[in-house]
Amino acid sequence: MSKFKEEPFGTRLKSAADAKQAMLARFQTRSTGDDAALASRRAERQAIVEARNIRLAEREAARRAEAARVETEQARVREQEAADQARDAAEASARALALQAEQKAARDARYAARKARKRG
Repeated sequence: MSKFKEEPFGTRLKSAADAKQAMLARFQTRSTGDDAALASRRAERQAIVEARNIRLAEREAARRAEAARVETEQARVREQEAADQARDAAEASARALALQAEQKAARDARYAARKARKRG
């Protein structure tokens, strides 16, 4: 059997460097040839990015408006609850005063009845 022919290391390095140079040359010539197409693609991408940014800004504005609406609704509910509590407290105080007046009237009536029994 014959041995596999192996190229020397220097030759392999040189062929790899030549291949890299060829690829670089192909890329450089290709990128300069499509300037109009490249510019149009770049403009399309920029338009897409700007549209996305506008949509994001609109969503953020809508989210903030909704948050403000919810906050005002919650503030209105808190104010209503505070007014209800104040009204309930006033009613409870009025009932307590009326009950005290009733109890005093009943106590006074018992006292007057007791005095009338002792006198008479």
